[in-house]
Amino acid sequence: MALGGGVFLTQNKVLPGTYINFVSASNASATLSDRGITAMALELDWGAEGSVFKVESSGFKNNSLKIFGYDYTSEKLKGLRDLFKNIKTGFFYRLNSGVKATCTYATAKYSGIRGNDLKIVITANVDDNAKYDVSTFLGTTKLDTQTVSTMAGLVSNDYVDFITTATIALTAGTALTGGTNGEAVTGTQYQAFLDKLESYSFNTLGCLSTTAEIISLFVQYTKRMRDTNGIKFQTVVYKTAADYEGVISVENTVLDSGANTASLVYWVTGIAAGCAVNKSNTNKLYDGEFTADVDYKQSDLEAGIEAGKFMFHKVGDAVRVLEDLNTFISITDEKGSDFCNNQTIRVLDQIANDIAVLFNTKYLGNVANNAAGRISFWNEVVSYDKELEKLQAIEGFSSEDVAITAGTDKKSIVVSNAITIINAMTKLYMTVVIS
Repeated sequence: MALGGGVFLTQNKVLPGTYINFVSASNASATLSDRGITAMALELDWGAEGSVFKVESSGFKNNSLKIFGYDYTSEKLKGLRDLFKNIKTGFFYRLNSGVKATCTYATAKYSGIRGNDLKIVITANVDDNAKYDVSTFLGTTKLDTQTVSTMAGLVSNDYVDFITTATIALTAGTALTGGTNGEAVTGTQYQAFLDKLESYSFNTLGCLSTTAEIISLFVQYTKRMRDTNGIKFQTVVYKTAADYEGVISVENTVLDSGANTASLVYWVTGIAAGCAVNKSNTNKLYDGEFTADVDYKQSDLEAGIEAGKFMFHKVGDAVRVLEDLNTFISITDEKGSDFCNNQTIRVLDQIANDIAVLFNTKYLGNVANNAAGRISFWNEVVSYDKELEKLQAIEGFSSEDVAITAGTDKKSIVVSNAITIINAMTKLYMTVVIS
């Protein structure tokens, strides 16, 4: 990373940057950045390989065929529809790489079995019998038509690269064949994804693997990025007792035939990213498309909460989130039970990311470390905290809760910022007195 970041024990860091600790209390301009950004690695039948690609919510709805090879309503995109219900931007990486389908006239743009559903139709042009209409179809959907005299006149489209040296001839439909999804994905492909992801900013990272070794890779990556590099996000995994506030573990299995049992990770990754800094996902209605196993007794749900499991349960005919929590359970005086709650972590991560961006872009190397410079930064932090209070993310804030002093060397400043985070109501205790 270009700038230092993470937690600190002593003021001994070498790289310029922001080092921020969060502990429990004993028993640009300072603006809040947007949420709703996720990252996820996928095994796909179609799509770009070897690079992280960005998909906006509107782009997913309008261009899913081009990006993922299937129409927005396809059963194949059920998980992504769950994800995009609550996010605005996704960073994706295709894990698998196979063989491109091909025929006499064209080669598929990407490898994968979806390329075998492509075909080229060549007909005589009705206005000029010396020319041909060359159409690209995916299944029964016409994607592109070009009118040319020879194959050399064709321009590649979003789905195929034409073989311009071929001899053009009439065909009712020449199918592309030989497309494959490639070998089984291993940890090597997941590691390549995580390496590339280090230069991106997002709120949540989703891991759809059910393999313990792959999940462990994501957990360790999350800990390193949060605690060493100071990049704050949460990772959603399946049935993993990570005991860490940066990891959310989905307990429920998906019952749909043929579906990945960890498919609820899609939806949870989306709601964790899209949830506002002043909101909670506790009791949130599951409005996704999978069937979750919610066959739990009350004692199972209680045990799940104590074990740091993110669980769904049935309330009447609806399926809802039991509690918006992460896997952290090793509570200490320094790190209290508040850190189990994802609403708390969202506030803390928001502060860490936003203040780091503010310092790194506006103050680092630009503003003198004197009284005037420290007062300027103090004003920014106070304004930021006041905005959090206005949003009801924190309460009881006073400007006296922020203190900024010179560090142990002439280049450093030390910031103390005391906040009280607000959480959503989850429990009601009432006594009714009858006279």
